[in-house]
Amino acid sequence: MTRRQKLIVVGAGAGGLAAAITAAATGIDVTLVERAAAPGGKMRTVSAGGRPVDAGPTVLTMRWVFERLFASAGTTLDSRIRLQPAGLLARHGWSDGSRLDLFSGVEDSARAIASFSDRENAEGYRRFAAHTAAMFATLKPSYIDAQRPGPLSLMARIGFSNLSEQWALKPFSTLWSALGAYFTDPRLQQLFGRYATYCGSSPFLAPATLMLVAHAEQDGVWLAEGGMHGLARCMEKLARELGVTFRYGAEVTAIESSSRGVAGLTLESGERLVADRIIFNGDVSALEPLVTGGGTGVAPTPRDHRSFSALTFAVTARTSGFPLAHHTVFFSDDYRSEFDALTRRRAMPESPTTYICAQDRDDAGHLPPGHRRERMLFILNAPADGDRKHFTDTETETCLNQALTLLSAAGLEIDASTMACVPTTPAQFHGLFPATGGALYGRAAHGWTASFQRPGSRTKIPGLYLAGGSAHPGPGVPMATLSGMLAAESLAEDLASMRSSRPAAISGGMSTA
Repeated sequence: MTRRQKLIVVGAGAGGLAAAITAAATGIDVTLVERAAAPGGKMRTVSAGGRPVDAGPTVLTMRWVFERLFASAGTTLDSRIRLQPAGLLARHGWSDGSRLDLFSGVEDSARAIASFSDRENAEGYRRFAAHTAAMFATLKPSYIDAQRPGPLSLMARIGFSNLSEQWALKPFSTLWSALGAYFTDPRLQQLFGRYATYCGSSPFLAPATLMLVAHAEQDGVWLAEGGMHGLARCMEKLARELGVTFRYGAEVTAIESSSRGVAGLTLESGERLVADRIIFNGDVSALEPLVTGGGTGVAPTPRDHRSFSALTFAVTARTSGFPLAHHTVFFSDDYRSEFDALTRRRAMPESPTTYICAQDRDDAGHLPPGHRRERMLFILNAPADGDRKHFTDTETETCLNQALTLLSAAGLEIDASTMACVPTTPAQFHGLFPATGGALYGRAAHGWTASFQRPGSRTKIPGLYLAGGSAHPGPGVPMATLSGMLAAESLAEDLASMRSSRPAAISGGMSTA
């Protein structure tokens, strides 16, 4: 009887959970070890004012990824968790009092833009939406949903003869400059340039290819029952049903390897776990120091190439004035200065664009009856220097006050007398996610080659695989989930290759592998 392969997945973030589910569904014996006390990784909660606040990713897109994951395990996403489609994608506000809502329907958003700006910019949005949809259609099968290509292999997948499709990806233009072809209103350039920050990058340095992020959102945003951490719990439950063993509070201190492959790993407690295969769902910068044999071929991300970190505030408070939506962005007056501070001076901007997820509000932005003290997450971009700089309490409070000033200028008032606030600084993110400096998205997407610098699912060590937002295909919950599925797919392919290459007798009395 063939012995079941033993797989250890390190890290219970989206990538690790997806890898565990995918592998367990094929009959592999899976143990998942996680240094935290709960699943989710960055999909975590923080208690503020005695209430749990989602304190990580808050926007759920690319539903098809999760439908495929759950289908691979013989079930359906709809039967496991309730996902409500958001008609209102996000609300946006400026200090001059202007306000713009974007909707799931392109024509609804175009009409809103015409009222907000003018018909020329509304038409620009229609062209922008069509272009980003085409970009996504090109890159979904060739890059996003496939093992990592290089520049030439990506061109081959798209088709060397399809030059128009390749050129339409605009890899050599910055996102900011490309947006000028669609929008003359600087506020709209600012709004759509913000999609670079979904990858922890600056719109002034990121390639225009990142416009496809706008399509991923326009194609559907979903509100998950129980928030994003609820989605992580749902994935954990499915994994357990498939036989996955979870070990929480289990920090890995060493991964044992040799030229023949991985052998197991050691926990901080001194316990040794044997493994035939290991999928590492942590930041790639943390891998090499853990591997006793070395030679993974996976280099840590240089400090200057790290994505942004964040300074976040989990808040409960009463609000008034500006009508918050579930997702609301308040923009600074000087976007270029803001990103110069983050990328050139590696400092917090004095007037930081602030994103708020108002977690008790429904799709229309309404609070439940009688619900006044609401849960919110404030997110401010920050340099990923958490391994070098620790924010003092005074510095953290100054950043919060600067954000509150920006919100007030746009019309939103936070009642300080009712506010409970729990910050998380880049240094704290560095503690939660080692070797990152607090970077939340792996390598920054600055320059046309950046996306090809992310490692694929295989390392140079046989049996050691990568998953997570710092590996291909990139950051964000859906992309990290795909990375876990791709890692499990690579593992399955390698196992099949080993089985098909067992020694076999041939004429002449010799054998071959």
